[in-house]
Amino acid sequence: MELDLALLKNLLSKRGDEIEKSVAGTGYLVKTVIGVGTFLLDNEGDVDLLTSKQKAIFYRFLQPLLETPRR
Repeated sequence: MELDLALLKNLLSKRGDEIEKSVAGTGYLVKTVIGVGTFLLDNEGDVDLLTSKQKAIFYRFLQPLLETPRR
């Protein structure tokens, strides 16, 4: 899977409110989700480097937001 790093960077830096809404009520922390995104940015978007828990967070919270056009 190839990530659009510019889109991920935009999501993390300018669309934090969308991340907060997606995480609300799930028991996950916003900073954990942002941490997974930051890790991906630091590692050129290589999802294979994520642990299984980090992958679950990425696929549950970040990937849907990356596929959704900005409102």
